[in-house]
Amino acid sequence: MMLLFAIIAGFILDLLIGDPRWLPHPICLIGNLISFLEKLLRSIFGKSSRGLLVGGAVLVILVLTFSFCIPFLLLAWAEKINPWLSFALETFMCYQIFATRCLREESMKVYTALRNNDLTDARMKLSWIVGRDTKELTKSEVTKGAVETVAENTADGIIAPMLYMFIGGAPLAFLYKGINTMDSMVGYKNDKYLYFGRCAAKLDDFANYIPARVAGLCMIVAAYL
Repeated sequence: MMLLFAIIAGFILDLLIGDPRWLPHPICLIGNLISFLEKLLRSIFGKSSRGLLVGGAVLVILVLTFSFCIPFLLLAWAEKINPWLSFALETFMCYQIFATRCLREESMKVYTALRNNDLTDARMKLSWIVGRDTKELTKSEVTKGAVETVAENTADGIIAPMLYMFIGGAPLAFLYKGINTMDSMVGYKNDKYLYFGRCAAKLDDFANYIPARVAGLCMIVAAYL
């Protein structure tokens, strides 16, 4: 029951506060860890396809270990001191995992620019939330890009973390965010990441299989609103 209240309170905090720039974000820390480990593992395992596959697998193991164990140990430590401290800490962790308000605010900037018929500004605002080149996109393509990234991030930043929170609390949700962050950084089918990022990409597909379908159903229901 305490976990349920922590998830609800964390979600409400996200709606009210969002992600202030002055507050260090754990997902940024996970991203920094991935960048550091990528350089280290590439230097250790070399540039062969086999070496890159092994290095990518080691990256996944290390990132998942850190992503799960650190919040788990912090909550266990807090629980020994006081159950209410553990509740407050898990609420804060849940709050930091959600990305509802941030997603709405950033996507609405694109919408506002389009509504003002400022395509140049809309392209720039879209570039802040997608990983593609937006300089030559048409108005229709900007709209499509914004809708696609809202849909994807609704699944990755709201629905999936919430499902994993209900299963295993904040530690399991952080483990999911570790998977998702690895996929966003190394899960590409290009010369650089075809082998190194394969394990992370496949794991992300597995982790999102059910949450993505739940998110799709939620969007269908929401369309009636």
